[in-house]
Amino acid sequence: MYDVVIVGGGPGGYAASIRAAQLGGKVALVEAADIGGTCVNRGCIPAKVWGQGAYVNRMIQNAAAFGINATIKSTDLSVLVTRMDGASGDIKMGMGGLLKNNQIEVIEGNGLIKSPGVVEIDGRQLDTRSIIVATGTSPVLPEIKEIEDAHLSTDQVFNMEQVPKSVLVYGAEHVEVEMTSILNDFGCKVTLAFEGARILPAEDGDTSQRIAAALREQGVEILPRMSLKSVKKSGKNIKAVLAGKEEQSVTVNRILTSIRQPNTQNIGLEATGIAVDDKRFIKVDENLRTNMDNIYAIGDVTGGWQLSYAATVMGVVAAENAMGQSSIFNNRLVPRGLNTFPEAAAVGLSEEEAEKMDYEVEVGNFPMSINGVAIARGELDGAVKIVSDAKYGEVLGVHIVGSHANELIWGASLAMQMEATVEDIARTIVVHPTFSESITLASQDAMAWSLYLPKR
Repeated sequence: MYDVVIVGGGPGGYAASIRAAQLGGKVALVEAADIGGTCVNRGCIPAKVWGQGAYVNRMIQNAAAFGINATIKSTDLSVLVTRMDGASGDIKMGMGGLLKNNQIEVIEGNGLIKSPGVVEIDGRQLDTRSIIVATGTSPVLPEIKEIEDAHLSTDQVFNMEQVPKSVLVYGAEHVEVEMTSILNDFGCKVTLAFEGARILPAEDGDTSQRIAAALREQGVEILPRMSLKSVKKSGKNIKAVLAGKEEQSVTVNRILTSIRQPNTQNIGLEATGIAVDDKRFIKVDENLRTNMDNIYAIGDVTGGWQLSYAATVMGVVAAENAMGQSSIFNNRLVPRGLNTFPEAAAVGLSEEEAEKMDYEVEVGNFPMSINGVAIARGELDGAVKIVSDAKYGEVLGVHIVGSHANELIWGASLAMQMEATVEDIARTIVVHPTFSESITLASQDAMAWSLYLPKR
């Protein structure tokens, strides 16, 4: 009898396994493909390798501003592919070693939930007190004729040794925007089309505007309020017809989309009666428990932000609850990061969301263009925005666009976790000159006593 059986070995399933074992549980981890899931093998880690390549490329191009005369003779993308494979392989090896160290039984195969206390893998039956579902999501193509031959997946981007001359990226969420940035930085002409009014619709409006402006300046064509109507192959090119206020056609080499669906087919949900929403994402409460008391679900398969680090925290919470503790997952404290130029990151509510929730909103801003280290380094794009409750000073959200935004956001996340007020942050002493001091200075602006901005 196992205490916990986890179905799915991505970041969430891995974290749940380790945590349950730390709490004294007998644990089995079932994985049909690769330990590490999408993040390690096809997502986060590959994206960071390619993003670093784009960063180095950009730094060399801008080196003359610092008196360094350098040119790029050639670009060998196969080196990036090899580096990516090596990084992913090293991480998977480390994960495997830690699973073994914690005496977790790793079982290869497809896990099928037969009942609330039984998981079957290729005919082998595992009896367990609790089950954690961590099966993630998979890419799916839009329902458009001839899209398959034209399609460029993120997996293919990360394994390309030659950049397409032109790509239509359809969609404007985090993945599509990051792919736009990477492709553009390696010399691809990118058209970014989407159905909504702006890119990054779930983020603060100012963040969306700043990133869109940066992409346009870098040569990306942005087409809002457009739906992909049809695709027609013509020789080596693809003619994509976009429907909007006026129909428009774009001729490109490939079309990239990043639509994903939950891996909830053929895992036994019907047999157990686990509740799903209309898109088949598993419904969970704040304890990550499904409608079945001893079955939990974590990570991408539950919908939400679909971020690996959120899945990791969810794995810890679910494991603790499966082992008899009482832990809560606070979805509002999940930070989001965007690896573009400049970077963007956020945690908490946008200004628009806070206003819809009837908060009396006070906003503070501090632009990177007057941050000392940003001026010194020539990285002037972006700003820090603090959204707070004017009545009590509660920090409702922090939104950063600028260099190192993804590293800086953890401080804002910690402040919100500790229920710090905007005054607490405004009076925090920070090193100068640093990018991080912009968070303190934006908080001072929210309180209307900024030392480095014009009087309101």
